[in-house]
Amino acid sequence: MADHLDHRVGFSPAMRGHIAMLSFSALIAGSFSLGALAANDIAPAALNSVRFLIAAITIGCIAAATKSLDKRVAKAPWRFAILGGLFAIYFVLMFEGLKTATPVSSAAVFTLTPLISAGFGWLLLRQITTSRMALALTIGAVGAVWVIFRADLEAVISFRVGKGEMIFFWGVVAHSIYTPMSRFLHRGEHPLAMTFGMLIAGFVLLTAYGWSDIRATDWVNLPTIVWITIGYTSLVAGSTTFTLLQYAILRLPAAKVMAYTYLTPSWVVLWEIALGHGAPRVLILAGVAMTVVALLMLLKDEE
Repeated sequence: MADHLDHRVGFSPAMRGHIAMLSFSALIAGSFSLGALAANDIAPAALNSVRFLIAAITIGCIAAATKSLDKRVAKAPWRFAILGGLFAIYFVLMFEGLKTATPVSSAAVFTLTPLISAGFGWLLLRQITTSRMALALTIGAVGAVWVIFRADLEAVISFRVGKGEMIFFWGVVAHSIYTPMSRFLHRGEHPLAMTFGMLIAGFVLLTAYGWSDIRATDWVNLPTIVWITIGYTSLVAGSTTFTLLQYAILRLPAAKVMAYTYLTPSWVVLWEIALGHGAPRVLILAGVAMTVVALLMLLKDEE
């Protein structure tokens, strides 16, 4: 359906990838604000096991209805274990980090993804980072660091980074590997088919890893915010964004795909204001502004 619409409106493959990632950045931001509200009420592995299952069922139904599943999905199923494992690591560490880190600082950690992804993009796909892209990635990284250290120069110099931010950083590394790895392992499947395979594998791995947490969770008496978070992260920041990311990966270089993560802190600031949590200090917003500048520079650097 998406491809049919693309041809009707005359969008180029690259433009379709950009539209997908713009939507991705807007939707993914909500998981940081909602995740912070629910992180201390349920074990990360238990929460993500359920949301992977819900997302897999949703994507599976859509893929079946649109006839997006074919025999190519069965080729080398070990690929999905790798991709599902990387995303499982990312989400478990994200919710673990949100127990102590603020949504805005966590979103800033997330903006380090393009820089790391560019490195893995070269290793796996030999994708070249131009001088303009390198400068943009550097500006974005500096802006991210400024937000992560809460605009405290002394904290930057002494490298006093929060525990939650440090935990989430390793999740971001896993996410950064996923982007070029997904393209590297692609065998011609439809994005929905790739997403479905990844979600099923991720669910199996998460269930095996977090079985004790799943059994220990009092599912009946969970706070409402936990179910809201599970619903949003499964259907909106899960199924939808997984597919958008997979769609864009096949049309844009890895570094450009992840460049849109630079918008995440800006979206999170809006989410925090909407939820009544107020806006960050002006000095912190300066770091957020630098991430937006990095995005604009990367988008201008077209092939």
